[in-house]
Amino acid sequence: MGWYRWVERAASGHPLGPGASPGNIRTALLPEDRARFDAAYELALTRTRESLDLTELLRTLEHWRRTALVQRDPEEFRRVVRRAAELLTGQASQVDEPLAVTRAKAGM
Repeated sequence: MGWYRWVERAASGHPLGPGASPGNIRTALLPEDRARFDAAYELALTRTRESLDLTELLRTLEHWRRTALVQRDPEEFRRVVRRAAELLTGQASQVDEPLAVTRAKAGM
């Protein structure tokens, strides 16, 4: 995989485009996911320092970049999470169910 080429395509337009900065990714996440991002990013940085291999760091950033893209529209994100939970559990989720509960059901 051409990771270096991927990094060179840093977002020139949209702040969450491929190669988005960690700061832009973190800012775009829902507040409840920022601590999880921080922990995953820190772990990936540590492993990258130890291994001198950027692969895990870039994969971590790409995972969270995609998560931030899905979370751009919080209401749409809630709908997606609710649908995923319903598909996985076979039970309808309450519309007023806390997002954290629905996310747990969906494994998100």
